[in-house]
Amino acid sequence: MTLLAQFMTAHAAPPGRPTTAIKLANFVVFQLAWFAAVIGAARGAPLLGIASVAVAIGWHLMVSERALPEACLVILAMALGLAIETLQLSAGTIVYASSVPHAVLAPAWIVSLWGLFAMALNVTLRWLRHRGWLAALLGAVCGPLSFASGVRMGAARFVETRPALLILALAWAIALPLLVWLSIRFDGVAPEALQR
Repeated sequence: MTLLAQFMTAHAAPPGRPTTAIKLANFVVFQLAWFAAVIGAARGAPLLGIASVAVAIGWHLMVSERALPEACLVILAMALGLAIETLQLSAGTIVYASSVPHAVLAPAWIVSLWGLFAMALNVTLRWLRHRGWLAALLGAVCGPLSFASGVRMGAARFVETRPALLILALAWAIALPLLVWLSIRFDGVAPEALQR
């Protein structure tokens, strides 16, 4: 048994919940992949960031009890992200540093971040379940703050800061509760989901 496996076994959670070790690993992997994607986009290397996100999601699927529901959640989150980010782009309040594959659609690197975010929903953000108003509030605050961090790092730029932040706040106030709801239906992390 590897050291990581021993650590995870030693820090087991009650049935139906991710272990402390998995939560910590999920958080660290998420942060590393997020920074890689944002810095890659800012430096004109979005494919490096996309590859980092793909590795992070791949790891998440490998450590999940059931990979298929988690993969579905990632795909749904990316579809939602493509729609929201493309609307934001078409509103003309944001310009992305790396527009791949096409300037009319949201760049692949930002859409991949939505998939990355999905991998946290059933692990580190599991506590948001059945807390719709809190999810909406956190989405309205943390979504724009996260995006503004990416802007400060050079991955995007606000054409008009206030309208962009307001659109982001509204989008995330709707998107986060929706994503949490989807995460309950596509839970491949907890064994209890097998009983549904």
